[in-house]
Amino acid sequence: MTYEEFYGSALPQMKQTEQELLDKISAYTETFEESGVKPVVYFCSRLKSPESVLRKCRVQEIEPSVESAFENLFDLIGIRVVCAFASDVYRMAEWLRKQPDIKIIREKDYYAYPKPNGYRSYHIQLNHLTSGMPAEIQIRTIATDFWATLEHQLKYKKKIPAERMIRDELKRCADEIASVDISMQTIREIIQESLGCSEEIPIHSRIQVNG
Repeated sequence: MTYEEFYGSALPQMKQTEQELLDKISAYTETFEESGVKPVVYFCSRLKSPESVLRKCRVQEIEPSVESAFENLFDLIGIRVVCAFASDVYRMAEWLRKQPDIKIIREKDYYAYPKPNGYRSYHIQLNHLTSGMPAEIQIRTIATDFWATLEHQLKYKKKIPAERMIRDELKRCADEIASVDISMQTIREIIQESLGCSEEIPIHSRIQVNG
């Protein structure tokens, strides 16, 4: 099934909302250009495929239809923002809360409360007030994006005898990556303090390494 067949007349509006959110994030990054700071390393987006939508509907035990998806799912439009440091993740989330054309519906802080498999990210589910479209923005550091990308690829492989060992190893890697994130953040703060700067958003108390 094509995107056009599944989403129908809503597809152009979805694409427009997707682009408006990307433009908004681009504008945010441009405000830091003169300072030489680069809080956002890169960002990307996708519209959820019809197959993925129907599969998620079945998993959540809701009617597998486009109407049900718009009523119950927020990640039909998905934006991923990859930041340099953990504090940039929280700063980006704070900035999004202040945007007048965005209504935050739900926030999930998987840095403070990682998933059992070690997954760490900051999820913001929202309604774009101009279009009325739901969307989800996931904000991560470079390190946690690296882990999540590889874990996502491995997750859909066929069942293998060593699956438990692999899950344990992925969790160990996730904790090591979280530790690196904290170390890099600490180095950044030391440099800023030596230059007479300070972080606006403390993050050490939020990030768990052995969550």
